Amino acid sequence: MLNHPIGKSGIEASAIGLDTWAIGGWMWGGTDEAKSIDAIRTSIDEGVTLIDTAPAYGQGTAEDIVGKALKGRRDKVVLATKCGLVWHTQKGNHFFDVDGMPVHRYLGRDSIIHEVEQSLGRLRTDYIDHYITHWQDPTTPIDETMEALETLKAQGKIRSIGASNTGVEVVESYVGAGQLNALQEEYSMVKRDIEQSLLPVAVKNDVSVLSYSSLALGLLSGKMTPERTFGGDDQRKNNPRFSTANRKKVKALMEAITPVADAHGATLAQIVIAWTLQQPGITFSLCGARNADQARENAQAGRIRLSTDDLNTIDTAATTHLQDLGR
Repeated sequence: MLNHPIGKSGIEASAIGLDTWAIGGWMWGGTDEAKSIDAIRTSIDEGVTLIDTAPAYGQGTAEDIVGKALKGRRDKVVLATKCGLVWHTQKGNHFFDVDGMPVHRYLGRDSIIHEVEQSLGRLRTDYIDHYITHWQDPTTPIDETMEALETLKAQGKIRSIGASNTGVEVVESYVGAGQLNALQEEYSMVKRDIEQSLLPVAVKNDVSVLSYSSLALGLLSGKMTPERTFGGDDQRKNNPRFSTANRKKVKALMEAITPVADAHGATLAQIVIAWTLQQPGITFSLCGARNADQARENAQAGRIRLSTDDLNTIDTAATTHLQDLGR
């Protein structure tokens, strides 16, 4: 497994990270705690050291499950969580509702200090390795947000600082206000806009990039058939990217890259993850897993090195089959 530094923090973590959004259950049709704990522990056993979570993933559920799973293993992982999506206050900018409960984007000092204590408790730890502003708050100056985060770092409660779901101006403001170590942004074969915007800024400022949704919520897993249906609160149910027509395009892509997968003795999902990691400017690939088998498959993708010919084959297939895919 490759290991990469998180910006200038002095912290290194595995190139493959475990994304625990689905483990939180919210917007994924619920969760199975026992299988989730299995997925986390299997990831660690397979060499994954980066575990990414957030309070918003099930309103504390994912953090609580991660905390249980890491009992006796905390020193083996680089633990990342987030702040800025809140329901304990109505300050900031209203974002969405969960079962009638308003959730706001708020990154004021008071809220960050409150949130970090809540996360430390759920995670059953004394410190967070990488603390990320989850969604940006237009009502709070970035200077105030960074001052709070730098204070927590000085206190030893967090070790590095990240920002997620940003823009170029926001990143430049963070860099000017303190030590920003990493960005966490959506990136996959079907969403590549940051290649022209954020990635050049990150590279210029020695800021690492953690890509999330590398498999595009499972669309690029190689297992997403045109016939698949989604129920309950599964976010994919009404997502235009998951239309039958789009899934047929993805099926054609998968058929085109199957020879690459066969040559490496790998699954299609592993090839997609490996491709993601080898894109310029991408430092880490965060991959969701809801059971041990998925965790093992994701981790093994971190050991695949695609050749130039492999990358060209995949890029050609993506260009051919993924144009206008509900971006």
